[in-house]
Order: sequence, then structure tokens, then C-alpha cells
Amino acid sequence: MPARIFQTPKNAMQSGRALTDRWVLQFEPSEAKHPDPLMGWAGSGDTMQQLSLKFPSKEAALAYAGKYGIDAHVVESPARKLKIQAYADNFR
Repeated sequence: MPARIFQTPKNAMQSGRALTDRWVLQFEPSEAKHPDPLMGWAGSGDTMQQLSLKFPSKEAALAYAGKYGIDAHVVESPARKLKIQAYADNFR
């Protein structure tokens, strides 16, 4: 069963970078979601989509995937680009 390993992104609602050093292993969907006939909510019989495993490092996540025979690929996060400017630049 294929899975992806990625680093948690920064929350858009906060300015800090708390909990962005964790790595997550999530299984990719094995079947498409379909609407429920009664409520109209999207659902499927794939219970592995509900599973999300958190690890302290990328190596730990890869070791777990290797130990249990999970075909995992790593999705690297893009490099951060800092735009450093002085407060006085706001008034130019």
C-alpha cells in the first residue's frame, strides 16, 4: 500500500513555526470517494485514509515504513525564502 512522508507545514493562522519539525506518514487513497445516498457526504470504504502517523524525524518515518514493508515516498517541503527588510523600508 503506497504512502507519503512529509513534514507538517506551518499553520496559516499563527505566526510561529510550532510543530513544524514533525514528519507525518499518510497512506494514499486506494479507492475514490463517493457521495452517500442519504446525506450526500463523501465517503469510501478505505479506512487507511484515516490513519496519520507522526514521527520526530524523516529517518524514523522511513525506518517504520521499511520495517513494515510500506511503499513510501518522501515529499520534501519547499525551501523557505526570507525577505529581510528594515522597519524603515515601510516609509520609502
